[in-house]
Amino acid sequence: MHVQQLYTNCLSEAAYFIASEGEAAVIDPLRDIDAYLKLAEEKGVKIKYIFETHFHADFVSGHLELSKATGAPIVYGPNTTGAGFQFHLAADGEEFTIGKLKMKVLHTPGHTLESTCYLLNDEQGKPYCVFTGDTLFVGDVGRPDLFSGNLSKEELAGMMYHSLQTKIKTLADDVIVYPAHGPGSSCGKNLGPQTYSTIGEQKASNYALQEMTQEEFIKTVTEGLSKPPAYFPLNASINKKGYDSMDDVMAKAMQPLSVDAFKAKEQEGAWILDTRHATVFTQGFVPNSISIGLEGRFAEWAGSLLPLKQPLILVTEPGMEKESAVRLARVGIDNIQGYLDGGVQAWSDAGQELDMIIDIEPDELAMDIPHDNKMEILDVRKPTEFDTAHVKGAHNLPLDTMMDTLNLAMVDSEANLYIHCAGGYRSVIAASLLKRQGFHNMRNVLGGFGKMKDIENMPIVKPEAQKI
Repeated sequence: MHVQQLYTNCLSEAAYFIASEGEAAVIDPLRDIDAYLKLAEEKGVKIKYIFETHFHADFVSGHLELSKATGAPIVYGPNTTGAGFQFHLAADGEEFTIGKLKMKVLHTPGHTLESTCYLLNDEQGKPYCVFTGDTLFVGDVGRPDLFSGNLSKEELAGMMYHSLQTKIKTLADDVIVYPAHGPGSSCGKNLGPQTYSTIGEQKASNYALQEMTQEEFIKTVTEGLSKPPAYFPLNASINKKGYDSMDDVMAKAMQPLSVDAFKAKEQEGAWILDTRHATVFTQGFVPNSISIGLEGRFAEWAGSLLPLKQPLILVTEPGMEKESAVRLARVGIDNIQGYLDGGVQAWSDAGQELDMIIDIEPDELAMDIPHDNKMEILDVRKPTEFDTAHVKGAHNLPLDTMMDTLNLAMVDSEANLYIHCAGGYRSVIAASLLKRQGFHNMRNVLGGFGKMKDIENMPIVKPEAQKI
């Protein structure tokens, strides 16, 4: 028996590869399927099934690509409707054979109506692990507010309570829990730091598995939910209806563009996306570029800020063109029309001007605060981060709202803008968006609030502490 978790950090996503006696199955594959095909070849096994725990909202699944490449059927659980492709509609309790292993379907509606867990029994028939999708995470459960149908989050939370009580808590304590997501995912409220656990550990520590009434559970899991990223419903729809093949997407994306061809694409309406490291971007970039560096939660921010079908042209570190395009395609951004051949250096060598963003250290901001009456500090962290502690007088403009014209209208174009986040990644994205909208008098605070809060003269307020 071979069970392997394939974890993708920038999406906090886990796919799984199971193999036994020449047969294999893949659970919740990503859109780029090479890793699964390579594993099958290395292990000398044939992929027999592709199991989907639900219609994912936070990434484009590779179910169609992998089925086409292997001939393996796609399996969804009960209540799956609206799919634009053929799949096997599994019954609750149905079992599938993988070599000497058995995979049992556990229908667990709550996150979505079709949400399903898969219980894997080992060669001796003993329950070994459960693939919980977005039903159960380490330290959390799937949020019940992403379903786009006619059910409320309270109704779905009620279903989840029943699913957890009857399908999850009844499993043996030593059964390994393999969820679809880890820390940082927006599919839950506050996932724990680990990417797997056991039923026993979760019974002891997961708030959602503690003893409570259904009414208490519904209240607990529905309060404090943040706004989901804008691309979630679009990705769920793509996973239902289907999508272009990765071969077609990559053939278009991997076109090297000369400086003149690159400029022509922009004039035709393409947006420029620069995927270099944030600290490199600020030193010099092609004017009008949007910075989303590969070093952070790249795919999630791209999906949150860029229209999915917007034509894009890429600026990357040499050799990172394919990586950038693949990671964009994972969240449904696949209208990529090429990349700048030779990158920023080619642009500069052609005599084209570069734009830049001024970086400053936090102590410089602290020194400027008492003397600059035209200063506006923009804190682009989440409201929950801002409410915990922030610089006195700062204006909270969360990054995920910055494409909202109304929010941008609130920024004073005559002010001296000082932009920061928690560590420096999001603030550069924000600064690039402001630059693109015509704001130029700005400073990016290096190290963000993580460093700012430790500066001796920085005026920090802690609203929540004051309420106590």
